[in-house]
Amino acid sequence: MKTTFCLIFAFIIAGCASLSLQPADFSWPIEVAAAPNANGVVQISRYQVSFNSKPLLFEELQDSINVTNRLMHVIRDQNGFYFITAKDFKNVYVFTQDEGALKLKNKIEISETGLEAPAFNQKGLLVQLVNEQKENEPAILLSTDGIQEGENK
Repeated sequence: MKTTFCLIFAFIIAGCASLSLQPADFSWPIEVAAAPNANGVVQISRYQVSFNSKPLLFEELQDSINVTNRLMHVIRDQNGFYFITAKDFKNVYVFTQDEGALKLKNKIEISETGLEAPAFNQKGLLVQLVNEQKENEPAILLSTDGIQEGENK
């Protein structure tokens, strides 16, 4: 009787275990560059993502009024983190999904003067940042923790 009870209990516990589908790859092959609308919302239809860019623009540029003329560069890494930057930004912001929001995980300082023409690419587990206007400037490889290779400071 005890053996039967133990077996039934083991099956019940096993049935309650969370289902995990691994491995999973959330990365986007290339960045998406999108301008916010008049309300500051960046809409990326291809990936069904939208977010309010005003707090980020205010954090970086102290301006959340002139939002429509700012092209936001966004890419998602294999683990599902969003990397966001824009022209004149000094930082790359790394966000994770939260309930109805993007939550800041890390702020990575890239440039003391601001990026002129940023572009992201996917490089395996890392995200590559290129400042396209500066050909002699090496690409920077980023993870959620910060700069991994190609640091240019």
